[in-house]
Amino acid sequence: MTQELTLGYIYHKQLASPDELGKFITQLSNSQSYYFLRYSHAVSGICRDLPSERGEIEGQVFNSICEMRWKKYKSRYDILILTKQEFNLEGFEKITGNWEICDRNAYWHDFKETKFPKGFSFKGQNNEFIKPDDIRIKQRYFKDSETATIHFIALTVKENDQHTET
Repeated sequence: MTQELTLGYIYHKQLASPDELGKFITQLSNSQSYYFLRYSHAVSGICRDLPSERGEIEGQVFNSICEMRWKKYKSRYDILILTKQEFNLEGFEKITGNWEICDRNAYWHDFKETKFPKGFSFKGQNNEFIKPDDIRIKQRYFKDSETATIHFIALTVKENDQHTET
């Protein structure tokens, strides 16, 4: 089954303050968002609630509309937004190109895999453990329509009325 490609948008902001990052996380999050944080010593796993203990060096929030990634650089953050919707967020530059997107199923690695020495968990609201198979996550591919090269793969959440498999 072939899937119709739709337009995608990519935005970037350099050197955002921690307060700006918090504001953007709040703006782009919704009730269907998931979070993933990377610390120097561990990862948060896939979480429905933004962990209260912050201080991550990298992170991401994603839902059915977009994925926002951030990475710490000294005391500030570089931010990338991969989305199927146009945004007008203060200080963000649109990355030029003709971006096409398509969603595909996501497959999880074993959460006990050794590349995560402190483990990898899946937590729902209120931090209860959830089975990876119960998470409604897909991958969204961002392809340059002129070169047919996939430049980014973002995580996304299956929309409630979407039941097609690709």
